[in-house]
Amino acid sequence: MIFSNVYVTQPLLPMLVETFKVTPLQAGWSLTLTTLTLGCSLLLFGTLSDALGRIRLMSLSLIGVLLCSVALAQVDSFEQLLWLRGIQGICLAGLPAIAIAYMGDEFSCDALPVAVGLYISANTLGGIGGRLIGGAIGQWLGWQEVFVVISVMNLFCIGVFAWLLPPSKGFSSAMVQPKQVFLNILDHLKNPLLRVVYIIGGLNFFIFINQYSYATFRLSAEPHYLSAGALGLLFLTYLSGTLGSAMSGYITSRIPQPLVIAAGCLIVVVGTLITLMSSLWLIVLGFLINAFGFFVAHSTASSWVSHKATHSRAAASSAYLVFYYLGASLGGLYLAPFWQYYGWEGVVLGSIFVLIITFSLAIRLHFRVLSA
Repeated sequence: MIFSNVYVTQPLLPMLVETFKVTPLQAGWSLTLTTLTLGCSLLLFGTLSDALGRIRLMSLSLIGVLLCSVALAQVDSFEQLLWLRGIQGICLAGLPAIAIAYMGDEFSCDALPVAVGLYISANTLGGIGGRLIGGAIGQWLGWQEVFVVISVMNLFCIGVFAWLLPPSKGFSSAMVQPKQVFLNILDHLKNPLLRVVYIIGGLNFFIFINQYSYATFRLSAEPHYLSAGALGLLFLTYLSGTLGSAMSGYITSRIPQPLVIAAGCLIVVVGTLITLMSSLWLIVLGFLINAFGFFVAHSTASSWVSHKATHSRAAASSAYLVFYYLGASLGGLYLAPFWQYYGWEGVVLGSIFVLIITFSLAIRLHFRVLSA
C-alpha cells in the first residue's frame, strides 16, 4: 500500500506535463515532494514509536494516507496536487520508519535478514502495483481517477493490516527525550559501520529511482512512443528486484554483507550500460538487471543497519531511510542537466559515476570489518 501510493504518479509524468503545461523536472516534483517529506518525517515517527508503540503509529499513518488519496482525486490544479502529495509523504513515512524496528523487536537475529528481505520484496510489489495502476487507469480514465482506485485499495489494505498484524511482544517503551533522541541519532551517524551504509543506500536510490523517471520521457518520445499504460508496464522490471530482495537473506548467509552490497552496485552498473541500446527489449533487460542488483544491495544494507545498531533500532533504521529518500528526492535534480544536454547517454554517464562511488564504499566497508 505504502509504495503504491509513493510511486503512482511516476508513469503519469508525461501526462502531467501535457495537462498542466509544466516541464519534466516540475512534473517530477509530484514524486520528489512525496519522497522528500517522507524522508524528512522518518526520524519523527521512528523516535515516537520507541515511546508510543509501533502498531498504533503505523495504523494512524495509514489512515492519513487514505485521507490524502481521497483528497487527491478532487484537485484541479498542479499546486494543489503538489501540496497534497507533500502532506501524503508525511503520512507515508509512518510505516517504513517503524516496520523494520517492529521486526527487530519480534524476530531473532537469524530470522531478521530473511524477514527484512521478504518485507522489502513486498515493497517492490507495491511499487510495481502503484505504477501499473497509475499507467493503466491514467490512460483509460484519466489521472484523477487513478487516485479513486488507489483510495479503494488503501481502504482494503488498512482493513487487512488491522486484522492480521500480530501484537508486539518484544517491544518495551522508552520516554521521549529530545536531547537523547538527538544523541542517539548522532551516535548512529558516528558509527562508521552504519554511516557508510547510510551513504551507500542514499546514493544508490539517488540514481536508481530517477533513472526510471527519465526513462518515461525517453520511451514516450520517438522512436518508441509508449503510452502511459505501456510505461506502467516498464515497472514490471521491479519483479527482478522482488526476487533479489527475497534472495538477499540466503546470499548473506554465505557471503559477507558488504561484499553483497558491492556486488549489487556492480550489477546496477551492468544494467545501466545495457540501457544504452536502442532496442526496447534490451532497455527492459537493462532495467531488470538494475532492479535485481539494487534490491539485493538495499535489502542487505537495511538488514545490516538493524543488526549493527547497538541501541534505538527504530532511530537507526529511520536514519538509513532518511538518507535513502533524500537520495530519491535529490537524484532528479542531479540527473536533470545530464538529461537536458546529453539525453539518455548523459543519464547513464551521471549514474555510473555515482555507482562507482557506492561500490568503492562497500569494498572499503568490507576491509574495515576484516581489520576490526
